[in-house]
Amino acid sequence: MQVFLPSRPETSFFGPADVPGACAQHTPVCRAHPPGQRKKIRPRRREDTHGPQQELFDDPHLFVDGISHHDLHQGKLGNCWFVAACSCLALRKNLWKKVIPEWKKQEWNPKRPHRYAGIFHFQFWCLGDWVDVVIDDRLPSIDGNLIYCHSNVKNEFWSALLEKAYAKLAGSYEALDGGSTADAIVDFTGAVAESIDLSDGKYKVNITEQTKLFEELLKVYKRDGLICCHLKVDSARDMEVATPMGLIKGHAYSVTDIRKVSLGEKTLCFGKTTKLFMIRMRNPWGKREWRGAWNDESEEWKKVSKSEKRNLGLTVQNDGEFWMTFEDWCNNFTHIDICRMINTSYLSQHKTWEKGEAHGKWTTNADALLNRSGGCFNNKSTFFQNPQYVFEVKKEEDEVLVSLQQEDQRIYKKFEKGDNFIIGFEILKVEQNRRYRIHKMQGQERYASSPYMNLRSIFLRKVLKKGRYVIIPTTFRPGVTCEFNLRVFTDVASNFRELLRDKPSVTCWNFLLGYPKRVSQVLVQSIEGVDPRGKAEGADLYIIIKCENESVRSGVHKNTTSANIDVKVIFYRRRISEPIAIQVWGSKIICDQFLGQVLLAALPNDPVEEQSLQLHKEGRAAQEMPGLINVKVVSSDDLLDL
Repeated sequence: MQVFLPSRPETSFFGPADVPGACAQHTPVCRAHPPGQRKKIRPRRREDTHGPQQELFDDPHLFVDGISHHDLHQGKLGNCWFVAACSCLALRKNLWKKVIPEWKKQEWNPKRPHRYAGIFHFQFWCLGDWVDVVIDDRLPSIDGNLIYCHSNVKNEFWSALLEKAYAKLAGSYEALDGGSTADAIVDFTGAVAESIDLSDGKYKVNITEQTKLFEELLKVYKRDGLICCHLKVDSARDMEVATPMGLIKGHAYSVTDIRKVSLGEKTLCFGKTTKLFMIRMRNPWGKREWRGAWNDESEEWKKVSKSEKRNLGLTVQNDGEFWMTFEDWCNNFTHIDICRMINTSYLSQHKTWEKGEAHGKWTTNADALLNRSGGCFNNKSTFFQNPQYVFEVKKEEDEVLVSLQQEDQRIYKKFEKGDNFIIGFEILKVEQNRRYRIHKMQGQERYASSPYMNLRSIFLRKVLKKGRYVIIPTTFRPGVTCEFNLRVFTDVASNFRELLRDKPSVTCWNFLLGYPKRVSQVLVQSIEGVDPRGKAEGADLYIIIKCENESVRSGVHKNTTSANIDVKVIFYRRRISEPIAIQVWGSKIICDQFLGQVLLAALPNDPVEEQSLQLHKEGRAAQEMPGLINVKVVSSDDLLDL
């Protein structure tokens, strides 16, 4: 998938800089060839109306002495968030090589100038796909100086060109004036972004919670994750105002290192040193640092050995990078964005996750069965018209990560839109054999709900019990149209897929077997007082629920006469005169033992309240057997009722 630059850039994209008394020129990076040759390899363009075309440097490079998080400096655009994301990206070679593919081939080589075409390729992750963005080498400048993002080495241009490619993806440079560091990191890497509110008191006063957060961030950092943070402003007047300790409010900072720093000289053999939790930050301005404890010139650094300082890369200069204790960091910043690189490779020593992914869309339609934009759970009548995705938790308990990302709206800013929609999702625990879309809340369990926010990405981490679940991604208001990407990560493959059909399809087999006439939902909650004949203590109990040619079996409950079963199933019934059978069995090595059953007519007018039913032997007129089954049954002759 590629996005190509038109032969003549639009004025809105390269519009003059908003700088009083000056205007921007779009200056080529280098003079690759004499004018006669240059026309053959560069796209034709009109003369810049703000002045003649000029070259910035005769010896330009993408990288000078490699790539570093110190390379970047924010220009006159309000995109500190973007520069902070680039600083994070520069820390990980395996990640930036994906964003700047085949960079050696794109690099300017003065010995082979004929290979330079004046174009550059960058790749960004957009809703699950890597998009190739192609730009030319002209950059906005004033009097030969770049006005936006630039390097501290004047003939290094990777950051300026990356910014231009990202601006093209977003629609304009103007679209980058204000944004989210986490969004940019996700666009660079395909990471899963989680936002944490550090203003929550537990991170400021609870040492246990603070330690858990540090260990989590350290693990994320060591596994190529990227982290950024900011200090929230209370009003517009506080934007970019410095605190007494030198931190800038409303300003994005990148986390460039996390360490447990040893205090004092290391002793021989069995000696121990005190460890201090430390975190290193970088200001995208390339200056203005932390003034509190452990700043570059702080007396506290005398507690650290020279070898440890070298290991930390400590420099005493106003370069925008500084260390803080983790405690000070928690007390001074208010929000953190953690961008995890979720490992899905089996060739790894770290935990491997199984991923389920879908690219969907909220769409509108006058037909309720075709509408896919029903709004959040508050909209009871339309909620289930949203897209629905089913997955299974196959372990007794499993930690599940869910990430929902909406389409980037910045490209629509020129249409007086461009703001993120408020989005979120619900997770419902459903029947073990659910294969069709849910239409009503009847009998379903609302198991988890994400926050609803106007962010590009919404994240939820939740421990779920064994069973089948349906995720319903939604916009807050119904009737909103937008594309989205949904990802689910589990420890064991979850058979993640979209539920597309509302009810069983009509096929040629229906002429022979008949089409379903009734839908019945059965919830077996528990069994009590079962007699495991021949065993004094109890049996290994399980149940089987049968309807026509379909059966569902529960898990085994060890050495008991009573058990909480909590098994829910749904059947689409052709032969409605045949009852639904719930059988209780005892698991044995050679032959399982039948311990009784109940038969349910499951009629539409039957009570929907919980019933305690006596077990019987097989057969309709069979005698009673010890034990009760607690069950709820809901039936309807309208197949869209459940």
